[in-house]
Amino acid sequence: MQTRKEFLKNIGAFVAGSSLLSLAGVEQFAFLPKKNSIYFDLHCHVGLALSKIGIDTPAGLAKLLQEMQTGHLTGGFFALVADLPLLQPGPKGVNVTGKYASDDGWKEYKRQLQLLKALFNQGTLPFSTKVNDLNPHHASPRAFLAVEGGDFLEGQVGRIEETYQDGVRSIQLVHYAPNEVGDLQTSANTFNGLSAFGKDIVKKMNEVGMVIDVAHATYQTTKDAASLTKSPIILSHSILEMDADRPIAARAISKDHAKAVADTGGVIGAWPSGFNKNFDEYVDNIQRLIDVVGIDHVGIGTDMQANFKPVLTNYTEFPKLAAALAAKGLTPTEVSKVMGGNAKNVLSKVLK
Repeated sequence: MQTRKEFLKNIGAFVAGSSLLSLAGVEQFAFLPKKNSIYFDLHCHVGLALSKIGIDTPAGLAKLLQEMQTGHLTGGFFALVADLPLLQPGPKGVNVTGKYASDDGWKEYKRQLQLLKALFNQGTLPFSTKVNDLNPHHASPRAFLAVEGGDFLEGQVGRIEETYQDGVRSIQLVHYAPNEVGDLQTSANTFNGLSAFGKDIVKKMNEVGMVIDVAHATYQTTKDAASLTKSPIILSHSILEMDADRPIAARAISKDHAKAVADTGGVIGAWPSGFNKNFDEYVDNIQRLIDVVGIDHVGIGTDMQANFKPVLTNYTEFPKLAAALAAKGLTPTEVSKVMGGNAKNVLSKVLK
């Protein structure tokens, strides 16, 4: 792995002792990514942004696309939020306000699906289900559908088939509201890991070709999913644990937790939430993840448009992030893996 000094010398664009991170303009990182690099976001919330930033209007959508293009985004998992009506953001995180009546979760899933597909149907943000669509030469990023939380399945394994036909290619098993699938990090345990239904869901997702996402799941739930799956899994947005009193520390993961995902051939999306004190520490925490699980098992999961006090707030910052990783000593190939190559590798092994 090259040193920071060697990196600066090799690119020949900066004098010795200068700092890449001191350069704020995105255009100053135009040498990254390499021509054939993939930039992929393992977890974002463009659907939530429909009303939040007005992308249901032509001007709002154009602004979002410009940000993605400036940041070289190739694609991402755009997540519906299965338990959205049950959640209330608070100063220290998200509070759960209730639970669904029968079939309400499925109706909410269909409502959000219709909204997001209406956005895709405008044609400027292409919807995709195939890994071959991830091409850095495309003018616009490719949108892959995901659902955050298995609440909408409501105990019915057969709904996986319909969800697949809807174009969904990843389901995050749990979110904030306790559901029938398994235990989550921010609530009391019910099943001591995955429920019997949750185990059936993992097997069915393997069968149809969906990416299993264990973000928000407890270590035991993650271990259960990892032991059952025949395909790589992802943990789309988290970070290695540090001080217990950090904001949203309950959402961080242990080294063993991270390794359980990596051991399936999977990827952990490094999460730029307010758990990190600032952008620089976020970059340090990506390096910590790499040190634990290896360069082939770390990606980026921004939680864009729904993150808690984010230290990376806009897709235009992606080249800055790539440059910061390079300044840590990662080679261009290693930077490309973290920024999206590893995510594409998982998709290539799972999607049918």
